[in-house]
Order: sequence, then C-alpha cells, then structure tokens
Amino acid sequence: MAITCFIRYQIDPFQRDAFRRYAEAWGRIIPRCGGHLLGYFLPHEGSNDIAWGLIGFDSLAAYERYRAGLRSDAEGRANFEMAQAQRFILREERSWLEDVAGTRNQSRQVAP
Repeated sequence: MAITCFIRYQIDPFQRDAFRRYAEAWGRIIPRCGGHLLGYFLPHEGSNDIAWGLIGFDSLAAYERYRAGLRSDAEGRANFEMAQAQRFILREERSWLEDVAGTRNQSRQVAP
C-alpha cells in the first residue's frame, strides 16, 4: 500500500519568499532521505496564507526509515531550525492518505 503525507501549512503571507526557500530545500532533502516528493505548493489566488506539501511513501515502514534519515541529515536539521528561527510557519497539519491504485503519477493523454 502506498501512502501520502499531506501537509497543510498556515504561513505568514509576508514571509512567502522564506517559505519558498524552505520548500526548495526540501526538494533536495526529501528524495535523498527516501521520500517521494510530489511537491510543495504556495498560494496563488484566494487565501494568501495556506501552502501544501505532499510526500509519498511505499509504506509506513518506509516513512519510519525516512524519518530516521531526516534526523541524521545536516541540511534537513538546518532547514527545520531556519523555519523555527524565522517563524514563517504559523501552523502545520498532517493527514495520511492511502493512494488509489491507477491514479497517481498519470501522464496527460493527448487525443489522436
């Protein structure tokens, strides 16, 4: 069973660029530590203080290995510390979702 961690962030809208740097760093860190980064997303229209991150794993055991890898990753620890020091994340919520077979990573189909 594949699972996805859906992270909802409430961010300080005046520190949008700081959150972008934080997310870009995870783009290097998460794959190195064993997660499948589906992406980070900043608000574009509508609410200006909600952002999302989605990370996939093959199983909960794979997630636990990922967490262990994060704890020993110097760049990962530095990224967490930067977020705490700059306080651009006001709130963070995590939901765990089961992937629906045949729907993830589907390419766009062009009609003939």
